[in-house]
Amino acid sequence: MSERTAERRITLERIESYAPERSVRIEELGEHLGLRRGDLGVFRKFYGLDRLRYDPQLPLLDLLRPAARAALAALPDDGHVDYLAYAHVTQAVAPADTDMAQVVRDDLGLTGAEAFGLSHQACVSSLGAIEILGNLLRAEGREGAHALMVTGEQAYSPIVQLVPNTAIMADAAASCLLTLDGDGDIVRAFTTRTLGEYARWLELTPEQSTEYGEQYAARIAEVIHQALAEAGLTFDDVDLVIPHNVNKLAWRQTVKELGIDQDKVFLDNVPVYSHTFAADVFLNYTTLRDTGRLTDGAHYLLVSVGLGATFGAMVITHRTPGGSR
Repeated sequence: MSERTAERRITLERIESYAPERSVRIEELGEHLGLRRGDLGVFRKFYGLDRLRYDPQLPLLDLLRPAARAALAALPDDGHVDYLAYAHVTQAVAPADTDMAQVVRDDLGLTGAEAFGLSHQACVSSLGAIEILGNLLRAEGREGAHALMVTGEQAYSPIVQLVPNTAIMADAAASCLLTLDGDGDIVRAFTTRTLGEYARWLELTPEQSTEYGEQYAARIAEVIHQALAEAGLTFDDVDLVIPHNVNKLAWRQTVKELGIDQDKVFLDNVPVYSHTFAADVFLNYTTLRDTGRLTDGAHYLLVSVGLGATFGAMVITHRTPGGSR
C-alpha cells in the first residue's frame, strides 16, 4: 500500500497507550520463568532488560480499556466508529466462548461497530490491523467513518512470557483511532514479509533457530527499505525509527545491517517496559510524543517483528494539532 496507489490516505487521529503501575525487576521473575542467575545476567547485560510491567491480577479488559477510551476522545461529534479490530499475539487470550473484540466493543459502547480479532502476524498484528481497517473504510466510504485498533494482552503463563534467548514479555496496551484524510499522522506505506518456514516457532531445530537469527537483521532492513521506497522516501528523510522492544542486542545488529547511527533507533523503553507483544511501537510513540520528541511534518518508521515469522515496517508523517497539513 502507498500513496501512489491509494486514492484516500489513512490518518492516525489519536494514539494512546497504557501500562499497569506494577513494575518488577526481571530477577523477580527468575524462578517463575525457570531462569538461572546466568540467564538473567544475559538478559540484563547483553539484551538491555531491567524492569517490566507485570500485573497478573489485572483483568484483561481493565488493561485494554484506558488506552481505548483515551483514543476515542478524539472522535469528532459527527464521527462514528464503524470497525474495531482487536490485534493480539497469543491466539488464546480468553476462554473459547468469549470473543474479546466484541467484549471490548460493547464495553466502549460501540455497539454499532463491527468487531473482529487479528493475530496471525503476531507482534506485527497491530500494524497490520491499521492497514486492514483503512481498507475497510475505503471500501465502505461512509461520511464520518472511523475505526479503532485495540491491542494489548498479558503474559499469563511462563510459556507465553519467555521467548528463549530473546525476550521477556510484559503487560501493556495501546489503541489507535483512525480515519481517511483526517488531520492526524499520515500513513505513507506499510510493508510486511513472512518467512513461513519458521512458523512452528516452538518446534524449530537448533539449526533452524541459528539460521533465523543469522538473517533476522537483513529481513528487517529489507522491509524497511521497501516501505521507504513505496513512500517515496529514503532513510535520510526519516527522523527516527520507533521499534518493538524485543531487546537491544537484536537492534544493535539491525543498526549495523542498516548502516545507520544507533541514536536513530529509539531504545530507551527497552529497560523500562521490555517487550509488550504488539503494543511496543505505540507505547514508544506515545513516550516520544508526550516528551516532545516528535516533530510536526517529520517522517517516522514503526517497525516490528512477530514470531512465525513476520517482519513489518510502516512509514508515517507526524502532524501535531494545528501544524502542517
